[in-house]
Amino acid sequence: MSEKSLIPHERIEHAILLIRGHKVMLDADLATLYEVPTRRLNEAVKRNLKRFPPDFMFQLSKEEAERLRSQFATSKGRGGRRYLPYVFTEFGVAMLSSVLNSDRAILVNIEIMRVFGRLRQLLASHADLLRRLDDMEKKYDDHFRVVFEAIRGLMTPPPEPPKPPIGFNTEKT
Repeated sequence: MSEKSLIPHERIEHAILLIRGHKVMLDADLATLYEVPTRRLNEAVKRNLKRFPPDFMFQLSKEEAERLRSQFATSKGRGGRRYLPYVFTEFGVAMLSSVLNSDRAILVNIEIMRVFGRLRQLLASHADLLRRLDDMEKKYDDHFRVVFEAIRGLMTPPPEPPKPPIGFNTEKT
């Protein structure tokens, strides 16, 4: 890939969420990437609903939307959304380029598909590494148990540090 990416892959990676066991992107994040208002993106989808079965797109439940809102510490005051957000799986994102007929939509979709592909490769290589480690552990005796446990510890992502509370503390310490 000698050409420069339209959107940094890190930006796309941060927009991919795991919801209901699927890697998805929010309609608002996609609209931002496509540089269209969210309502326009959703209007285009609704005009072409047959192209978006449940494994391509689904609407978040009220609880899921609340969890997302609290996770990202967004306001629910005046303004904002009047409906629950839609999320798009990798297949739904691919289908969006056919309903959003613009050069930018095509280029953005190409970048998003590349990121999804790269994430899939990373997950496959991680699973392969775990499988090989299991095979090696069965092959060797207990003398190497400490080594295998150390390797597994390195493969496990560190826990997220606790986030400091937001706002003012009125209690005197």
